[in-house]
Parts: sequence; structure tokens; C-alpha cells
Amino acid sequence: MAEDSRERRSKKSEAGFTLMEIIVVVVIIGMLAALVGPRILGSMMESRGKIAKIQISQLEGGVQLFSFDMGRFPTSAEGLQALVQNPSGASSWKGPYLAKGVPDDPWDKPYIYKNPGQSGDFDICSAGPDGIEGTDDDICNWN
Repeated sequence: MAEDSRERRSKKSEAGFTLMEIIVVVVIIGMLAALVGPRILGSMMESRGKIAKIQISQLEGGVQLFSFDMGRFPTSAEGLQALVQNPSGASSWKGPYLAKGVPDDPWDKPYIYKNPGQSGDFDICSAGPDGIEGTDDDICNWN
């Protein structure tokens, strides 16, 4: 009987983790997160920039198709919505020129369209991560 109670105590003391072991594991996980987290965040921001460039390219194609049919580019007042809705009831409009409508940029802001543009017939821009037009992080069809 004495032998049986010793086995129970020894099994009981071996079950589970000590507080020190748990603290060491939490510290290691925290250090790994501190090292890997910024790299993942940077990669996500870079990916959003690439998505914005692809979407701007698709919007440019829609604007070009609009101009082939209408003989002009959409005005700034008409904006990119002219690619999905006939802006003036013109009979030469053959849209919609975008299959899924006008997307927002990867930061959930509308794309900025200007005609005439500062670097060509028209500008299509995303205000970028900061959401402020005219800053260094803007992504446009001309840069």
C-alpha cells in the first residue's frame, strides 16, 4: 500500500507544466512575434500597393474603352462612375466598361480621377495608406 501511494505522488508531480516553464514559452513566443511581425506587416503593405497598381491599370483600360466609344475621356465631374453608368444618356455609350463596378482602393477609399491630368489626359490615383491626397505614398497611373 505504501508503494502505491508513492507512485501516485510521483505521477501527480510529473503531470502538467510549472509556472516557470509556461513563462519561458510565453517569452519565446513573444520574441518570435516581435521579430516576424514587422516583416509580415511590411509585406502586407507592399502587397496592397501592388493591388492598387493592378486596379489602376484596369481602370485605365476602362477609361480608354469609354473614350473609344464616346470620343472623349470622362470628365472629372463624371468620374469613374461613367465607366459603369451612362453619364449623359449618350447613345454612343456602350458600357459598362468594368465588369464588377468601380472598386475602392486597398485602403477602402475611392480612387481619385482627374481630367485633365497633371501628367497626361487623365489621372487615376489612390491616396495610399495615409489616405491623404498629394503625399509621397500616393499611387497613380503615371508613377
